[in-house]
Amino acid sequence: MRDSIRIVRRGRIVEIDDIGPTETLLDYLRLRERATGTKEGCNEGDCGACTVVIGDWKDGRVVYRPVNSCIQFLGAMDGKEIVTVEDIAWPDGRLHPVQQAIVDAHGSQCGFCTPGIVMSLFALYHQEGRDGPPPREEIVTALAGNLCRCTGYRPIVDAALAAMAAPAADRFVEAMPQTAGLLQFLADGQDVFIGSNSAFFAAPASLSALAQLVVKYPEATLLAGGTDVGLKVTKGMRPISQVIHVGRVSALRQIEDVGDALILGAGVTYEDAAGVFADLDPDLGELIRRVGSRQVRAVGTIGGNIANGSPIGDMPPALIALGATLELAHGEDGRALPLEDYFIAYGKQDRQPGEFVAGLLVPKLAPNQVFRAYKISKRFDEDISAVMGAFRFTIDDGVITEARIAFGGMAATPKRALNAEARLTGAQPARAASWGAAIEALGEDYAPISDMRASSAYRMETAKALLAKALVECAGAPTSRTRVIGRREAPEPEVA
Repeated sequence: MRDSIRIVRRGRIVEIDDIGPTETLLDYLRLRERATGTKEGCNEGDCGACTVVIGDWKDGRVVYRPVNSCIQFLGAMDGKEIVTVEDIAWPDGRLHPVQQAIVDAHGSQCGFCTPGIVMSLFALYHQEGRDGPPPREEIVTALAGNLCRCTGYRPIVDAALAAMAAPAADRFVEAMPQTAGLLQFLADGQDVFIGSNSAFFAAPASLSALAQLVVKYPEATLLAGGTDVGLKVTKGMRPISQVIHVGRVSALRQIEDVGDALILGAGVTYEDAAGVFADLDPDLGELIRRVGSRQVRAVGTIGGNIANGSPIGDMPPALIALGATLELAHGEDGRALPLEDYFIAYGKQDRQPGEFVAGLLVPKLAPNQVFRAYKISKRFDEDISAVMGAFRFTIDDGVITEARIAFGGMAATPKRALNAEARLTGAQPARAASWGAAIEALGEDYAPISDMRASSAYRMETAKALLAKALVECAGAPTSRTRVIGRREAPEPEVA
Protein backbone atom coordinates (compact mmCIF):
# COMPACT_ATOMS: atom_id res chain seq x y z
CA MET A 1 0.00 0.00 0.00
CA ARG A 2 1.28 3.47 -0.87
CA ASP A 3 0.90 6.54 1.32
CA SER A 4 1.40 8.96 -1.58
CA ILE A 5 0.12 9.68 -5.05
CA ARG A 6 2.29 9.91 -8.16
CA ILE A 7 1.61 12.01 -11.24
CA VAL A 8 3.49 12.87 -14.42
CA ARG A 9 4.34 16.56 -14.76
CA ARG A 10 6.46 17.93 -17.61
CA GLY A 11 8.04 14.62 -18.44
CA ARG A 12 8.90 13.47 -14.92
CA ILE A 13 7.20 11.66 -12.07
CA VAL A 14 6.16 13.78 -9.10
CA GLU A 15 5.32 12.07 -5.79
CA ILE A 16 3.03 13.84 -3.32
CA ASP A 17 2.35 12.53 0.18
CA ASP A 18 0.94 15.59 1.96
CA ILE A 19 -2.53 15.99 0.51
CA GLY A 20 -5.81 16.74 2.21
CA PRO A 21 -8.82 14.53 1.48
CA THR A 22 -10.51 17.24 -0.62
CA GLU A 23 -7.60 19.30 -1.92
CA THR A 24 -8.41 20.18 -5.53
CA LEU A 25 -6.15 19.88 -8.53
CA LEU A 26 -6.66 23.59 -9.21
CA ASP A 27 -5.41 24.57 -5.75
CA TYR A 28 -2.40 22.30 -6.14
CA LEU A 29 -1.48 23.87 -9.48
CA ARG A 30 -2.00 27.49 -8.46
CA LEU A 31 -0.92 27.45 -4.81
CA ARG A 32 1.78 24.81 -4.75
CA GLU A 33 3.25 24.87 -8.24
CA ARG A 34 2.37 28.52 -8.87
CA ALA A 35 1.16 27.43 -12.32
CA THR A 36 -1.26 30.34 -12.46
CA GLY A 37 -2.12 30.10 -16.14
CA THR A 38 -4.99 27.86 -15.05
CA LYS A 39 -7.72 30.19 -13.76
CA GLU A 40 -10.42 29.93 -11.13
CA GLY A 41 -13.72 31.24 -12.45
CA CYS A 42 -17.01 29.76 -11.30
CA ASN A 43 -15.38 27.10 -9.07
CA GLU A 44 -18.19 24.68 -9.91
CA GLY A 45 -17.18 23.12 -13.23
CA ASP A 46 -19.29 25.36 -15.48
CA CYS A 47 -17.14 28.10 -17.02
CA GLY A 48 -14.11 26.06 -18.12
CA ALA A 49 -11.50 28.67 -17.15
CA CYS A 50 -9.81 26.02 -14.99
CA THR A 51 -9.62 23.40 -17.76
CA VAL A 52 -6.50 21.26 -17.82
CA VAL A 53 -5.82 18.02 -19.69
CA ILE A 54 -5.14 14.67 -18.10
CA GLY A 55 -3.31 11.88 -19.88
CA ASP A 56 -4.23 8.24 -19.22
CA TRP A 57 -2.79 4.98 -20.50
CA LYS A 58 -5.79 3.31 -22.10
CA ASP A 59 -6.19 0.57 -24.73
CA GLY A 60 -2.49 0.68 -25.57
CA ARG A 61 -2.14 4.43 -26.07
CA VAL A 62 -2.00 7.72 -24.22
CA VAL A 63 -5.45 9.34 -24.19
CA TYR A 64 -5.84 13.05 -23.45
CA ARG A 65 -9.07 14.39 -21.92
CA PRO A 66 -10.05 17.85 -20.67
CA VAL A 67 -11.25 18.19 -17.06
CA ASN A 68 -12.36 20.98 -14.76
CA SER A 69 -9.51 21.16 -12.26
CA CYS A 70 -11.60 23.19 -9.80
CA ILE A 71 -13.73 20.16 -8.86
CA GLN A 72 -11.16 17.40 -9.38
CA PHE A 73 -9.57 16.20 -6.15
CA LEU A 74 -5.80 15.99 -6.31
CA GLY A 75 -5.79 12.43 -4.95
CA ALA A 76 -7.85 11.24 -7.91
CA MET A 77 -4.99 12.21 -10.25
CA ASP A 78 -2.81 9.30 -9.13
CA GLY A 79 -1.21 7.62 -12.12
CA LYS A 80 -2.10 10.36 -14.61
CA GLU A 81 -0.24 12.97 -16.61
CA ILE A 82 -1.34 16.55 -15.91
CA VAL A 83 -0.95 19.07 -18.72
CA THR A 84 -1.55 22.80 -18.22
CA VAL A 85 -1.43 25.77 -20.57
CA GLU A 86 2.15 26.55 -19.45
CA ASP A 87 3.32 23.15 -20.70
CA ILE A 88 2.28 22.97 -24.33
CA ALA A 89 4.58 25.42 -26.15
CA TRP A 90 7.86 24.20 -27.60
CA PRO A 91 10.93 24.50 -25.33
CA ASP A 92 12.40 27.13 -27.68
CA GLY A 93 9.40 29.40 -27.11
CA ARG A 94 7.38 28.58 -30.22
CA LEU A 95 3.68 28.47 -29.46
CA HIS A 96 1.65 25.30 -29.76
CA PRO A 97 -0.37 25.19 -33.04
CA VAL A 98 -3.58 25.81 -31.07
CA GLN A 99 -2.07 28.81 -29.28
CA GLN A 100 -0.68 30.27 -32.50
CA ALA A 101 -4.01 29.85 -34.26
CA ILE A 102 -5.79 31.68 -31.42
CA VAL A 103 -3.33 34.56 -31.88
CA ASP A 104 -3.71 34.62 -35.66
CA ALA A 105 -7.52 34.50 -35.56
CA HIS A 106 -7.79 37.11 -32.77
CA GLY A 107 -9.51 34.53 -30.59
CA SER A 108 -8.60 36.16 -27.29
CA GLN A 109 -9.56 39.51 -25.79
CA CYS A 110 -9.50 39.84 -22.00
CA GLY A 111 -7.72 36.49 -21.91
CA PHE A 112 -9.14 35.12 -18.66
CA CYS A 113 -10.97 32.23 -20.33
CA THR A 114 -8.32 31.67 -23.01
CA PRO A 115 -6.12 29.14 -21.14
CA GLY A 116 -9.11 26.87 -20.58
CA ILE A 117 -10.19 27.23 -24.21
CA VAL A 118 -6.68 26.40 -25.38
CA MET A 119 -6.64 23.26 -23.25
CA SER A 120 -10.04 22.07 -24.49
CA LEU A 121 -8.78 22.49 -28.06
CA PHE A 122 -5.49 20.82 -27.14
CA ALA A 123 -7.45 17.72 -26.09
CA LEU A 124 -9.39 17.83 -29.37
CA TYR A 125 -6.12 18.30 -31.25
CA HIS A 126 -4.95 14.98 -29.82
CA GLN A 127 -8.23 13.12 -30.35
CA GLU A 128 -7.73 9.57 -31.57
CA GLY A 129 -8.15 9.14 -35.31
CA ARG A 130 -8.13 12.83 -36.15
CA ASP A 131 -6.43 13.32 -39.53
CA GLY A 132 -7.56 16.85 -40.26
CA PRO A 133 -10.04 19.41 -38.99
CA PRO A 134 -13.02 17.85 -37.24
CA PRO A 135 -16.50 18.98 -38.28
CA ARG A 136 -17.43 22.42 -37.00
CA GLU A 137 -20.19 20.85 -34.87
CA GLU A 138 -17.60 18.70 -33.10
CA ILE A 139 -15.50 21.77 -32.30
CA VAL A 140 -18.57 23.53 -30.93
CA THR A 141 -19.31 20.50 -28.75
CA ALA A 142 -15.71 20.46 -27.50
CA LEU A 143 -16.03 24.14 -26.53
CA ALA A 144 -19.48 23.90 -24.92
CA GLY A 145 -17.87 23.81 -21.47
CA ASN A 146 -15.82 26.98 -22.01
CA LEU A 147 -17.67 30.25 -21.52
CA CYS A 148 -16.28 33.46 -23.04
CA ARG A 149 -17.79 36.92 -22.56
CA CYS A 150 -15.66 38.72 -25.15
CA THR A 151 -15.09 37.03 -28.49
CA GLY A 152 -18.43 35.64 -29.59
CA TYR A 153 -16.74 32.26 -30.24
CA ARG A 154 -16.49 32.58 -34.04
CA PRO A 155 -12.77 33.43 -34.07
CA ILE A 156 -12.13 30.65 -31.57
CA VAL A 157 -13.83 28.10 -33.80
CA ASP A 158 -11.95 29.50 -36.81
CA ALA A 159 -8.70 29.08 -34.88
CA ALA A 160 -9.56 25.47 -34.09
CA LEU A 161 -10.24 24.70 -37.74
CA ALA A 162 -6.92 26.26 -38.74
CA ALA A 163 -4.89 24.56 -36.00
CA MET A 164 -6.28 21.15 -36.86
CA ALA A 165 -5.92 21.34 -40.62
CA ALA A 166 -3.09 18.80 -40.35
CA PRO A 167 -2.56 15.75 -38.12
CA ALA A 168 -1.23 16.32 -34.61
CA ALA A 169 2.45 17.29 -34.60
CA ASP A 170 3.71 18.78 -31.36
CA ARG A 171 6.13 18.02 -28.56
CA PHE A 172 3.61 15.66 -26.96
CA VAL A 173 3.52 13.49 -30.07
CA GLU A 174 7.32 13.36 -30.01
CA ALA A 175 7.33 12.47 -26.30
CA MET A 176 4.57 9.87 -26.59
CA PRO A 177 6.82 6.79 -26.13
CA GLN A 178 8.39 8.27 -22.99
CA THR A 179 4.99 9.34 -21.61
CA ALA A 180 3.53 5.91 -22.29
CA GLY A 181 6.38 4.30 -20.38
CA LEU A 182 5.92 6.59 -17.38
CA LEU A 183 2.16 6.00 -17.22
CA GLN A 184 2.61 2.23 -17.48
CA PHE A 185 5.19 2.36 -14.71
CA LEU A 186 2.76 4.26 -12.47
CA ALA A 187 0.05 1.61 -12.97
CA ASP A 188 1.42 -0.47 -10.11
CA GLY A 189 -1.87 -1.92 -8.83
CA GLN A 190 -1.18 -0.79 -5.27
CA ASP A 191 -3.83 0.59 -2.95
CA VAL A 192 -3.39 4.18 -1.83
CA PHE A 193 -4.18 5.41 1.68
CA ILE A 194 -3.06 8.87 2.80
CA GLY A 195 -3.94 10.13 6.26
CA SER A 196 -5.37 8.62 9.43
CA ASN A 197 -8.51 6.71 10.33
CA SER A 198 -10.32 9.98 11.03
CA ALA A 199 -9.19 11.90 7.95
CA PHE A 200 -7.89 10.27 4.80
CA PHE A 201 -7.88 9.96 1.03
CA ALA A 202 -8.01 6.34 -0.12
CA ALA A 203 -7.84 4.93 -3.63
CA PRO A 204 -8.13 1.13 -3.65
CA ALA A 205 -6.94 -0.63 -6.77
CA SER A 206 -9.22 -3.69 -6.66
CA LEU A 207 -12.89 -4.42 -6.13
CA SER A 208 -12.21 -6.49 -3.02
CA ALA A 209 -10.09 -3.73 -1.46
CA LEU A 210 -12.83 -1.20 -2.22
CA ALA A 211 -15.49 -3.41 -0.63
CA GLN A 212 -13.40 -3.85 2.52
CA LEU A 213 -12.80 -0.11 2.84
CA VAL A 214 -16.48 0.77 2.44
CA VAL A 215 -17.42 -1.75 5.13
CA LYS A 216 -14.70 -0.46 7.45
CA TYR A 217 -15.57 3.21 6.86
CA PRO A 218 -19.32 3.25 6.14
CA GLU A 219 -19.53 7.04 6.69
CA ALA A 220 -16.83 7.80 4.11
CA THR A 221 -17.73 9.71 0.95
CA LEU A 222 -17.35 7.65 -2.22
CA LEU A 223 -15.72 9.61 -5.05
CA ALA A 224 -16.01 8.64 -8.71
CA GLY A 225 -15.75 11.49 -11.21
CA GLY A 226 -16.14 14.21 -8.61
CA THR A 227 -18.60 16.27 -10.65
CA ASP A 228 -21.11 16.13 -7.79
CA VAL A 229 -18.88 15.63 -4.75
CA GLY A 230 -16.54 18.41 -5.86
CA LEU A 231 -19.41 20.90 -5.77
CA LYS A 232 -20.25 19.93 -2.21
CA VAL A 233 -16.77 21.10 -1.26
CA THR A 234 -16.24 24.13 -3.50
CA LYS A 235 -19.77 25.59 -3.43
CA GLY A 236 -21.43 23.94 -0.45
CA MET A 237 -18.33 24.44 1.71
CA ARG A 238 -18.99 21.00 3.17
CA PRO A 239 -16.10 19.51 5.13
CA ILE A 240 -15.40 15.92 4.06
CA SER A 241 -12.79 14.11 6.12
CA GLN A 242 -12.93 10.58 4.66
CA VAL A 243 -12.80 10.05 0.91
CA ILE A 244 -12.70 6.71 -0.93
CA HIS A 245 -11.94 7.14 -4.63
CA VAL A 246 -13.25 4.32 -6.85
CA GLY A 247 -11.55 5.43 -10.08
CA ARG A 248 -8.59 3.06 -9.85
CA VAL A 249 -10.75 -0.09 -9.71
CA SER A 250 -10.57 -1.40 -13.27
CA ALA A 251 -13.47 -3.82 -12.74
CA LEU A 252 -15.80 -0.85 -12.29
CA ARG A 253 -14.78 0.62 -15.66
CA GLN A 254 -15.77 -2.36 -17.80
CA ILE A 255 -18.55 -2.47 -20.42
CA GLU A 256 -19.72 -5.94 -21.45
CA ASP A 257 -22.13 -6.83 -24.22
CA VAL A 258 -23.97 -10.02 -23.22
CA GLY A 259 -26.19 -10.24 -26.29
CA ASP A 260 -29.56 -8.95 -25.15
CA ALA A 261 -28.18 -6.49 -22.60
CA LEU A 262 -25.23 -4.31 -21.65
CA ILE A 263 -23.44 -4.65 -18.30
CA LEU A 264 -21.71 -1.48 -17.14
CA GLY A 265 -19.47 -1.05 -14.14
CA ALA A 266 -20.38 1.84 -11.89
CA GLY A 267 -17.16 3.65 -12.82
CA VAL A 268 -17.88 3.83 -16.56
CA THR A 269 -17.73 7.47 -17.63
CA TYR A 270 -20.26 9.18 -19.84
CA GLU A 271 -17.57 9.58 -22.47
CA ASP A 272 -16.81 5.86 -22.51
CA ALA A 273 -20.50 4.90 -22.51
CA ALA A 274 -21.55 7.32 -25.24
CA GLY A 275 -20.79 5.05 -28.17
CA VAL A 276 -22.45 1.89 -26.87
CA PHE A 277 -25.52 3.81 -25.74
CA ALA A 278 -25.81 5.60 -29.08
CA ASP A 279 -25.72 2.17 -30.76
CA LEU A 280 -28.50 1.03 -28.43
CA ASP A 281 -30.61 4.04 -29.48
CA PRO A 282 -29.70 7.43 -31.03
CA ASP A 283 -31.70 9.33 -28.41
CA LEU A 284 -29.39 7.95 -25.72
CA GLY A 285 -26.35 9.19 -27.59
CA GLU A 286 -27.87 12.65 -27.92
CA LEU A 287 -28.87 12.65 -24.27
CA ILE A 288 -25.31 11.89 -23.16
CA ARG A 289 -23.97 14.61 -25.45
CA ARG A 290 -26.03 17.10 -23.47
CA VAL A 291 -24.88 15.90 -20.05
CA GLY A 292 -22.68 18.70 -18.76
CA SER A 293 -19.68 19.51 -20.93
CA ARG A 294 -16.92 17.39 -22.38
CA GLN A 295 -14.92 18.15 -19.24
CA VAL A 296 -17.74 16.68 -17.15
CA ARG A 297 -18.39 13.68 -19.40
CA ALA A 298 -14.69 12.79 -19.41
CA VAL A 299 -14.76 11.95 -15.70
CA GLY A 300 -18.42 11.89 -14.59
CA THR A 301 -19.78 8.37 -14.21
CA ILE A 302 -23.21 6.90 -14.81
CA GLY A 303 -22.97 4.93 -11.57
CA GLY A 304 -22.06 8.07 -9.65
CA ASN A 305 -25.05 9.91 -11.07
CA ILE A 306 -27.31 7.10 -9.88
CA ALA A 307 -25.67 6.86 -6.45
CA ASN A 308 -26.06 10.61 -5.98
CA GLY A 309 -29.84 10.17 -6.25
CA SER A 310 -30.66 13.53 -7.81
CA PRO A 311 -34.32 13.95 -8.82
CA ILE A 312 -33.17 15.81 -11.94
CA GLY A 313 -30.35 13.55 -13.09
CA ASP A 314 -30.56 12.90 -16.82
CA MET A 315 -29.67 9.21 -17.07
CA PRO A 316 -31.84 7.57 -14.37
CA PRO A 317 -35.19 8.26 -16.14
CA ALA A 318 -33.80 6.87 -19.40
CA LEU A 319 -32.39 3.79 -17.69
CA ILE A 320 -35.61 3.23 -15.74
CA ALA A 321 -37.61 3.39 -18.98
CA LEU A 322 -35.28 0.77 -20.45
CA GLY A 323 -35.86 -1.53 -17.47
CA ALA A 324 -32.34 -1.36 -16.03
CA THR A 325 -31.30 -3.38 -12.99
CA LEU A 326 -28.89 -2.02 -10.40
CA GLU A 327 -26.19 -4.11 -8.71
CA LEU A 328 -25.18 -3.21 -5.16
CA ALA A 329 -22.20 -4.71 -3.33
CA HIS A 330 -21.48 -5.16 0.38
CA GLY A 331 -18.24 -6.89 1.26
CA GLU A 332 -18.27 -10.19 -0.62
CA ASP A 333 -22.05 -10.12 -1.00
CA GLY A 334 -24.24 -8.40 -3.55
CA ARG A 335 -27.85 -7.84 -4.49
CA ALA A 336 -29.76 -6.62 -7.52
CA LEU A 337 -32.90 -4.52 -7.69
CA PRO A 338 -34.85 -2.68 -10.39
CA LEU A 339 -33.37 0.78 -10.75
CA GLU A 340 -36.67 2.53 -10.01
CA ASP A 341 -36.77 0.83 -6.58
CA TYR A 342 -33.41 2.32 -5.60
CA PHE A 343 -34.85 5.82 -5.28
CA ILE A 344 -36.97 5.98 -2.10
CA ALA A 345 -37.43 9.68 -1.37
CA TYR A 346 -35.61 12.97 -1.87
CA GLY A 347 -32.03 12.44 -0.72
CA LYS A 348 -32.73 8.84 0.31
CA GLN A 349 -31.81 5.72 -1.60
CA ASP A 350 -32.01 2.00 -0.89
CA ARG A 351 -28.34 1.68 -0.01
CA GLN A 352 -27.30 0.28 3.36
CA PRO A 353 -24.20 1.28 5.38
CA GLY A 354 -21.14 -0.35 3.85
CA GLU A 355 -22.93 -0.90 0.53
CA PHE A 356 -22.01 0.72 -2.79
CA VAL A 357 -23.26 0.84 -6.38
CA ALA A 358 -21.22 -1.71 -8.33
CA GLY A 359 -22.85 -1.93 -11.75
CA LEU A 360 -25.84 -1.78 -13.99
CA LEU A 361 -27.57 -4.16 -16.40
CA VAL A 362 -29.33 -2.38 -19.28
CA PRO A 363 -31.59 -4.46 -21.56
CA LYS A 364 -31.33 -3.81 -25.28
CA LEU A 365 -34.42 -2.91 -27.26
CA ALA A 366 -36.38 -5.72 -28.87
CA PRO A 367 -37.32 -5.36 -32.57
CA ASN A 368 -40.87 -4.38 -31.59
CA GLN A 369 -39.82 -1.77 -29.03
CA VAL A 370 -39.34 1.95 -29.55
CA PHE A 371 -37.47 4.29 -27.25
CA ARG A 372 -37.52 8.08 -26.93
CA ALA A 373 -35.78 10.46 -24.53
CA TYR A 374 -36.10 14.24 -24.33
CA LYS A 375 -34.25 16.74 -22.17
CA ILE A 376 -35.85 20.15 -21.57
CA SER A 377 -33.61 22.85 -20.12
CA LYS A 378 -33.29 26.62 -20.31
CA ARG A 379 -29.89 26.39 -22.00
CA PHE A 380 -29.23 23.74 -24.63
CA ASP A 381 -25.69 22.90 -23.53
CA GLU A 382 -24.32 22.38 -20.04
CA ASP A 383 -27.57 22.90 -18.16
CA ILE A 384 -29.61 20.95 -15.64
CA SER A 385 -32.95 19.61 -16.83
CA ALA A 386 -36.23 21.23 -15.92
CA VAL A 387 -37.98 18.10 -17.22
CA MET A 388 -36.41 14.88 -18.48
CA GLY A 389 -38.74 12.35 -20.09
CA ALA A 390 -37.99 8.82 -21.31
CA PHE A 391 -40.35 6.34 -22.96
CA ARG A 392 -40.20 2.73 -24.12
CA PHE A 393 -43.16 1.31 -26.00
CA THR A 394 -43.63 -2.33 -27.02
CA ILE A 395 -45.82 -2.36 -30.14
CA ASP A 396 -47.40 -5.36 -31.83
CA ASP A 397 -49.61 -4.97 -34.92
CA GLY A 398 -49.91 -1.23 -34.31
CA VAL A 399 -51.04 -1.63 -30.68
CA ILE A 400 -49.05 -0.79 -27.55
CA THR A 401 -48.79 -3.94 -25.44
CA GLU A 402 -46.47 -2.49 -22.82
CA ALA A 403 -45.30 1.01 -21.91
CA ARG A 404 -42.55 2.21 -19.59
CA ILE A 405 -42.50 5.94 -18.87
CA ALA A 406 -40.14 7.73 -16.50
CA PHE A 407 -39.58 11.40 -15.74
CA GLY A 408 -36.98 13.39 -13.90
CA GLY A 409 -37.79 16.82 -12.47
CA MET A 410 -41.43 15.86 -11.88
CA ALA A 411 -41.10 14.39 -8.38
CA ALA A 412 -38.69 14.09 -5.47
CA THR A 413 -37.05 11.16 -7.24
CA PRO A 414 -36.84 9.85 -10.81
CA LYS A 415 -40.23 8.16 -11.07
CA ARG A 416 -42.31 5.98 -13.37
CA ALA A 417 -45.76 7.09 -14.57
CA LEU A 418 -47.62 3.92 -13.66
CA ASN A 419 -51.12 5.30 -14.28
CA ALA A 420 -50.21 6.65 -17.70
CA GLU A 421 -48.51 3.35 -18.55
CA ALA A 422 -51.63 1.37 -17.67
CA ARG A 423 -53.84 3.56 -19.83
CA LEU A 424 -51.54 3.14 -22.82
CA THR A 425 -51.99 -0.62 -22.93
CA GLY A 426 -54.10 -1.30 -26.01
CA ALA A 427 -53.67 2.23 -27.39
CA GLN A 428 -52.60 2.82 -30.98
CA PRO A 429 -49.84 5.35 -31.64
CA ALA A 430 -51.43 6.01 -35.02
CA ARG A 431 -54.69 7.16 -33.36
CA ALA A 432 -54.31 10.15 -31.05
CA ALA A 433 -57.80 9.64 -29.64
CA SER A 434 -56.70 6.32 -28.15
CA TRP A 435 -54.02 7.79 -25.92
CA GLY A 436 -55.65 10.97 -24.62
CA ALA A 437 -56.52 9.31 -21.29
CA ALA A 438 -52.88 8.31 -20.78
CA ILE A 439 -51.71 11.88 -21.19
CA GLU A 440 -54.24 13.15 -18.65
CA ALA A 441 -53.22 10.35 -16.27
CA LEU A 442 -49.85 12.06 -15.82
CA GLY A 443 -51.72 14.37 -13.46
CA GLU A 444 -52.34 11.34 -11.24
CA ASP A 445 -48.72 10.23 -11.40
CA TYR A 446 -47.00 13.51 -10.58
CA ALA A 447 -47.40 16.67 -8.54
CA PRO A 448 -44.34 18.69 -9.59
CA ILE A 449 -43.05 21.66 -7.65
CA SER A 450 -42.17 25.16 -8.82
CA ASP A 451 -38.56 26.25 -8.51
CA MET A 452 -35.93 28.34 -10.26
CA ARG A 453 -35.92 26.04 -13.30
CA ALA A 454 -39.64 25.81 -14.04
CA SER A 455 -43.07 26.22 -12.57
CA SER A 456 -45.28 23.30 -11.59
CA ALA A 457 -47.71 24.13 -14.41
CA TYR A 458 -44.93 24.31 -16.98
CA ARG A 459 -43.53 20.97 -15.90
CA MET A 460 -46.91 19.26 -16.14
CA GLU A 461 -47.79 20.69 -19.54
CA THR A 462 -44.31 19.85 -20.83
CA ALA A 463 -44.52 16.27 -19.58
CA LYS A 464 -47.85 15.81 -21.36
CA ALA A 465 -46.44 17.31 -24.54
CA LEU A 466 -43.39 15.02 -24.42
CA LEU A 467 -45.54 11.92 -24.06
CA ALA A 468 -47.62 13.03 -27.03
CA LYS A 469 -44.47 13.79 -29.02
CA ALA A 470 -43.08 10.32 -28.32
CA LEU A 471 -46.31 8.66 -29.44
CA VAL A 472 -46.57 10.75 -32.59
CA GLU A 473 -42.98 9.97 -33.53
CA CYS A 474 -43.56 6.26 -32.99
CA ALA A 475 -46.47 6.33 -35.41
CA GLY A 476 -44.96 8.61 -38.06
CA ALA A 477 -42.99 7.79 -41.15
CA PRO A 478 -39.29 7.25 -40.40
CA THR A 479 -36.87 10.16 -40.52
CA SER A 480 -33.51 10.76 -38.90
CA ARG A 481 -35.39 11.47 -35.67
CA THR A 482 -38.26 8.97 -35.97
CA ARG A 483 -37.14 5.41 -36.43
CA VAL A 484 -39.30 2.57 -37.73
CA ILE A 485 -40.52 -0.30 -35.59
CA GLY A 486 -38.60 -3.24 -36.94
CA ARG A 487 -38.96 -3.19 -40.73
CA ARG A 488 -42.47 -1.82 -40.78
CA GLU A 489 -43.27 1.80 -41.56
CA ALA A 490 -46.19 2.92 -39.39
CA PRO A 491 -48.85 5.20 -40.88
CA GLU A 492 -49.22 8.87 -40.00
CA PRO A 493 -51.22 9.33 -36.76
CA GLU A 494 -54.89 10.16 -36.95
CA VAL A 495 -55.67 13.31 -34.99
CA ALA A 496 -59.38 12.49 -34.61
